[in-house]
Amino acid sequence: MYKIIIIVVLTLASGFIFYKFYMGKFPTEFNEEALFVDVRSAKEFAGGSVPNAINIPLSTVEANLDKFKDQEQVVVFCFSGGRSGKAKIILEKNGIENVINGGPWQNVANNVAK
Repeated sequence: MYKIIIIVVLTLASGFIFYKFYMGKFPTEFNEEALFVDVRSAKEFAGGSVPNAINIPLSTVEANLDKFKDQEQVVVFCFSGGRSGKAKIILEKNGIENVINGGPWQNVANNVAK
Protein backbone atom coordinates (compact mmCIF):
# COMPACT_ATOMS: atom_id res chain seq x y z
CA MET A 1 0.00 0.00 0.00
CA TYR A 2 2.76 2.44 0.93
CA LYS A 3 4.62 1.64 -2.29
CA ILE A 4 1.57 2.65 -4.33
CA ILE A 5 1.21 5.91 -2.42
CA ILE A 6 4.91 6.69 -2.90
CA ILE A 7 4.67 5.96 -6.65
CA VAL A 8 1.62 8.21 -7.01
CA VAL A 9 3.28 11.04 -5.08
CA LEU A 10 6.49 10.76 -7.10
CA THR A 11 4.54 10.70 -10.37
CA LEU A 12 2.59 13.82 -9.41
CA ALA A 13 5.75 15.56 -8.24
CA SER A 14 7.63 14.77 -11.44
CA GLY A 15 4.69 16.07 -13.49
CA PHE A 16 4.69 19.30 -11.52
CA ILE A 17 8.46 19.69 -11.89
CA PHE A 18 8.19 19.11 -15.66
CA TYR A 19 5.42 21.69 -15.96
CA LYS A 20 7.16 24.23 -13.74
CA PHE A 21 10.58 24.08 -15.37
CA TYR A 22 9.92 23.14 -19.00
CA MET A 23 6.47 24.12 -20.20
CA GLY A 24 7.16 27.84 -20.25
CA LYS A 25 10.48 27.46 -22.04
CA PHE A 26 9.32 26.33 -25.47
CA PRO A 27 8.45 28.74 -28.29
CA THR A 28 4.85 29.84 -28.46
CA GLU A 29 4.61 30.92 -32.11
CA PHE A 30 5.79 29.23 -35.27
CA ASN A 31 5.97 30.21 -38.92
CA GLU A 32 3.29 28.18 -40.69
CA GLU A 33 5.66 27.85 -43.69
CA ALA A 34 8.19 25.92 -41.57
CA LEU A 35 8.93 22.24 -42.03
CA PHE A 36 7.20 20.59 -39.06
CA VAL A 37 8.86 17.32 -38.08
CA ASP A 38 7.47 14.96 -35.45
CA VAL A 39 10.40 12.87 -34.17
CA ARG A 40 8.23 10.41 -32.22
CA SER A 41 7.71 6.83 -33.36
CA ALA A 42 5.37 6.08 -36.28
CA LYS A 43 2.87 4.60 -33.82
CA GLU A 44 2.86 7.77 -31.70
CA PHE A 45 2.58 9.92 -34.82
CA ALA A 46 -0.44 7.92 -36.00
CA GLY A 47 -2.16 8.73 -32.70
CA GLY A 48 -2.18 12.47 -33.46
CA SER A 49 0.21 15.19 -34.48
CA VAL A 50 0.50 18.69 -35.92
CA PRO A 51 -1.41 19.22 -39.20
CA ASN A 52 0.92 18.94 -42.24
CA ALA A 53 3.77 17.57 -40.13
CA ILE A 54 6.00 14.79 -41.40
CA ASN A 55 7.20 11.92 -39.25
CA ILE A 56 10.93 11.29 -39.02
CA PRO A 57 11.58 9.28 -35.83
CA LEU A 58 14.62 10.42 -33.85
CA SER A 59 16.50 7.21 -34.68
CA THR A 60 16.28 8.07 -38.40
CA VAL A 61 17.00 11.81 -38.34
CA GLU A 62 20.63 11.45 -39.38
CA ALA A 63 19.68 9.16 -42.27
CA ASN A 64 17.20 11.79 -43.52
CA LEU A 65 19.34 14.94 -43.45
CA ASP A 66 18.47 15.70 -47.09
CA LYS A 67 14.86 16.42 -46.04
CA PHE A 68 16.05 19.22 -43.75
CA LYS A 69 18.45 20.99 -46.08
CA ASP A 70 17.41 24.26 -47.74
CA GLN A 71 14.47 24.72 -45.38
CA GLU A 72 13.87 28.28 -44.17
CA GLN A 73 12.83 27.02 -40.75
CA VAL A 74 12.55 23.54 -39.20
CA VAL A 75 10.42 22.87 -36.12
CA VAL A 76 11.08 19.53 -34.43
CA PHE A 77 8.80 18.25 -31.70
CA CYS A 78 7.87 15.09 -29.80
CA PHE A 79 5.98 14.12 -26.65
CA SER A 80 7.81 16.26 -24.10
CA GLY A 81 10.67 18.05 -25.85
CA GLY A 82 13.44 15.59 -24.97
CA ARG A 83 13.69 13.74 -28.27
CA SER A 84 13.19 16.93 -30.25
CA GLY A 85 16.05 18.49 -28.27
CA LYS A 86 18.26 15.59 -29.32
CA ALA A 87 17.08 15.94 -32.93
CA LYS A 88 17.95 19.65 -32.86
CA ILE A 89 21.49 18.82 -31.69
CA ILE A 90 21.91 16.19 -34.42
CA LEU A 91 20.70 18.58 -37.10
CA GLU A 92 22.89 21.46 -35.93
CA LYS A 93 25.95 19.17 -35.81
CA ASN A 94 25.22 18.38 -39.45
CA GLY A 95 25.01 22.00 -40.58
CA ILE A 96 21.26 22.63 -40.29
CA GLU A 97 21.10 25.95 -38.45
CA ASN A 98 17.47 27.00 -38.64
CA VAL A 99 16.08 24.44 -36.18
CA ILE A 100 13.62 25.16 -33.38
CA ASN A 101 12.83 22.68 -30.62
CA GLY A 102 9.08 23.13 -30.43
CA GLY A 103 8.82 20.84 -27.42
CA PRO A 104 5.60 18.85 -26.96
CA TRP A 105 3.58 18.35 -30.13
CA GLN A 106 0.51 19.89 -28.48
CA ASN A 107 2.52 23.07 -27.88
CA VAL A 108 3.33 23.27 -31.57
CA ALA A 109 -0.22 22.42 -32.67
CA ASN A 110 -1.66 25.13 -30.43
CA ASN A 111 0.83 27.80 -31.47
CA VAL A 112 1.23 27.62 -35.24
CA ALA A 113 1.05 31.21 -36.54
CA LYS A 114 -2.21 31.76 -38.36
